[in-house]
Amino acid sequence: MFKNWLYKMGSNPHKSWADFKIGLAIFMAGVISIFAGLKLSIWLQIPGVLMLALGLFFAAKGYLGIFANRFSQTLNRFEQASGKAKGNTPKD
Repeated sequence: MFKNWLYKMGSNPHKSWADFKIGLAIFMAGVISIFAGLKLSIWLQIPGVLMLALGLFFAAKGYLGIFANRFSQTLNRFEQASGKAKGNTPKD
């Protein structure tokens, strides 16, 4: 079950990378909005906090996809190595 979820999450690393970058950009826009709200108007901080949450969600989703892709590749290599070690070598 976990393995299927892992492969599904990591199946499209380019989309995960794009989600991470979009989330990071939204997060940074939220930070800028919060700091601008300190100088200009306090009402800029409310959308800034919402952008922080939205950006964090997208960045976390993208990062999980990237991590799942890397981890599933590691699991595949581990399974291949353990298959070779169990005696799946040709006999003389």
